Amino acid sequence: MHYEAMAQDALRGVVKTALKRAAAPGGLPGEHHFYITFKTKAPGVSGPPEVLSKYPDEMTIILQHQYWDLGPGETFFTVTLKFGGQPKRLSIPYTAVVRFFDPYVQFGLQFEPPEDYLLAGEEEDAEAPGSVEEPDEGGEPAAKVVSLDQFRKK
Repeated sequence: MHYEAMAQDALRGVVKTALKRAAAPGGLPGEHHFYITFKTKAPGVSGPPEVLSKYPDEMTIILQHQYWDLGPGETFFTVTLKFGGQPKRLSIPYTAVVRFFDPYVQFGLQFEPPEDYLLAGEEEDAEAPGSVEEPDEGGEPAAKVVSLDQFRKK
């Protein structure tokens, strides 16, 4: 049934709704502001190459006082922020978001990286579940990583 994926999608809906409220007339109420971390190489992320290249894995943006043209769509949002004093437009799919935090109310969400991102090999290459690594140069066995997926009931 893929309940974990359904839960992730539902929680990304919280991010979308929060951004829609921030984009409404009046903007963010009170002292609310958002820290949004996303995978810069996830499918669908776009922005100035000179900005994204500085963050080869993840980038955190802050929506507080200086952001413009916030456009929360159904599958992605766009926003203009200043980088080096120059306005730059970013387009970020909700699936690329890995962390969302509103420090005013200490509310945060964390998400798994997009599956496409992992399949594309952008993350560290993982050993097969249950595989053993060769000893390192000092003769000590290297760390062993075991996936718990092999033990879960399907």
